[in-house]
Amino acid sequence: MKAILLNTTVLITLLLVIGLWWRGAVRLRFLPCPPWLSSFLENPYMDAVAGSSLILDRLNLAPGMKILDVGCGPGRISIPAAERVLPNGEVVALDGQPAMLKEVEKRIAVKNLTNVRTLFSRIDQSELEQNTFDRALLVTVLGEIPDREAALQHIFAALKPGGLLSITEVIPDPHYQFYGTVRRLAEAAGFQFDRYYGNWFAFTVNFIKPDQI
Repeated sequence: MKAILLNTTVLITLLLVIGLWWRGAVRLRFLPCPPWLSSFLENPYMDAVAGSSLILDRLNLAPGMKILDVGCGPGRISIPAAERVLPNGEVVALDGQPAMLKEVEKRIAVKNLTNVRTLFSRIDQSELEQNTFDRALLVTVLGEIPDREAALQHIFAALKPGGLLSITEVIPDPHYQFYGTVRRLAEAAGFQFDRYYGNWFAFTVNFIKPDQI
């Protein structure tokens, strides 16, 4: 029993040390969640506190909208979002890891969807076409971006006036960003606070790009 307790304590301590190192290192280099850890994003806990239906219900989506899913991973949100904006809407699934985009493309093929476009890019380094998107999503992604300020400025420019940015954070994601940090960064980029959902360990906060800038 003592050995089990000791091993558990060592494991927890190791995970905490790795998490703290990862949080600091990501400010200096691009260290997103690797593809082999994508199962962390798709499990009963995530479904309960930040499932795709829950997040998308907070976006007031409508057919014909154009959605930007930043750091889309394996497409957990991109695929159901694409289904909700049919028949004329589109989702751009953006990720900096080719392996993640390949998984999205596999799922698109299975679903026979034609309104999802994958984009290999890093949002803090690439400017998108301006005033294009109705909604932008960052689901457990903001803390993975080395230059969060630049990323939010690019998203701000890419959204249409009146467009919505939705940021979701969930513990125990090692890149978890506190609500105060999220709001400070978004408002510094020009966004206005709209709605807050959830609680401190799993929340979504929505921001609006003002009609008049």
